[in-house]
Amino acid sequence: MDTKFLKGVEKLGIKNIKEIYYNLSFDELHRHEVNRGECKLSKNDTAICDTGIFTGRSPKDKYFVKQLPSSDEIAWGDVNRPISKEIYNELLELSLNELSGKSIYINDAYAGASIESRKKIRFISEVSWQAHFVTNMFIRPTKEELEDFEPDFIVYNACKISNDKYKEHGLNSDVFIVFNIEDNVCIIGGTWYSGEIKKGIFSMMNYWLPLEGKLSMHCSANVGKEGDVCLFFGLSGTGKTTLSADPNRALIGDDEHGWDDKGVFNFEGGCYAKVINLDPNSEPEIYAAIRKNALLENVVYDDNGNINYADDSKTENTRVSYPIEHIKNYKENLQAGHPKNIIFLTADAFGVLPLVSKLTKEQAMYYFLSGYTAKVAGTERGIKEPQATFSACFGEAFLPLHPTRYAKLLGEKIDKHNVNVYLVNTGWGGGPYGVGKRMSLKDTRACIKSILSGEILNSEFETLDVFNLAIPKEINGVDANILNPRNSWDDKQAYDKAINDLAKLFIENFHRYDDNISEFSCKDAGPQI
Repeated sequence: MDTKFLKGVEKLGIKNIKEIYYNLSFDELHRHEVNRGECKLSKNDTAICDTGIFTGRSPKDKYFVKQLPSSDEIAWGDVNRPISKEIYNELLELSLNELSGKSIYINDAYAGASIESRKKIRFISEVSWQAHFVTNMFIRPTKEELEDFEPDFIVYNACKISNDKYKEHGLNSDVFIVFNIEDNVCIIGGTWYSGEIKKGIFSMMNYWLPLEGKLSMHCSANVGKEGDVCLFFGLSGTGKTTLSADPNRALIGDDEHGWDDKGVFNFEGGCYAKVINLDPNSEPEIYAAIRKNALLENVVYDDNGNINYADDSKTENTRVSYPIEHIKNYKENLQAGHPKNIIFLTADAFGVLPLVSKLTKEQAMYYFLSGYTAKVAGTERGIKEPQATFSACFGEAFLPLHPTRYAKLLGEKIDKHNVNVYLVNTGWGGGPYGVGKRMSLKDTRACIKSILSGEILNSEFETLDVFNLAIPKEINGVDANILNPRNSWDDKQAYDKAINDLAKLFIENFHRYDDNISEFSCKDAGPQI
């Protein structure tokens, strides 16, 4: 394999390497996956892999080495757990020993499309499909860029080993994902799940960028023909990927972005989409992207390579990764100017929030810090009725810094660039889950269209009690009776109780910021009882 551009191998600490497979092409990866028996092929030649016993992330097994100066920046707690340098050194040695004496895959790639903000990452693995995943998901350097590629950060993926001493180390399990910020290293052990690679780098971008005055964001982004950028924030199941895939707009990216002095840029060079119950009619872009060079995870298929997307017997978290060029209308350089609009998506299963509302800057910071949606029966084991979920900045699991650091940056950028911010409810109206109906995709798309065209700004607005949200009285193509949620409920007293109950949940959740709220003027922007 051509490794003439590969620098710094002697510094990796891996001994007796048999062969290095460096930045393999898609065709080469395809051959490796099949010949090594690591992947099967679907009917249309899409590679299919299984990620073993772990079909999702292991958030309780993520650690940061506690050492200065990063320990003064990190928000320690359930999301960011500390580990000592001594234990890290043991786990690093364990990982290096696992990778030694073998053929390994090395991928050099960029995280971040902006030249001013990107980071150079080196990924090391012994599994061909994990090299394929990296090739799909990160930005591939040109040959000229590889000539002087010196990594800013290294990921050692030693997925085949586990930490038998985890109890002695005082850790959660034999799985570990450990970040050493000062040494610029991440080590992964005990889990094959590829999402750990993706979200690990996202976590690091969420550390690096805010310290440079740049906002890192868990959102999708697209841009219109006139250069108008829109960001879509939302937790799983709210429609972030679906609504940002617009045939009339270019996709910048579907999941992770930065916002620097030049504008918005994708962190990644690919997409990682859920495929459970994938329907070509409702999500044609994703369906069409599943072809050769894509990589399916944990799907069920027959002997002829036909995929059963409805089968969740392995996991509900079936996935596909694919290079972004599999989407027809993607933005080629994966970046654009400053946003004109920001949309927060929430699937309110209580049927309380409006279909669409316009937010002030303070409300935008409040709802950004709240990161609200509601899970319904069937989305997770044990959930039998709607359950409120709050995830700061719509991605709390990946925030090394305190959430208010990101909210402060968001507020500053909204002010500086005069951005319009909206809250769109893709959940229920006319009553809660089980009584009311899910907002139709047609109505949601009509709201998005009105936002993007600017027509919504010509509407007359009224104020929703308790939450004090500005609701348009009419949207072209939408029944005006559903715009104010109270009007869509038959039982008005039940609605009044539901809106107060939800308001209490918001207020209770926001108490977590009581110690930091002096920095902001957004606490009063939330619901008032």
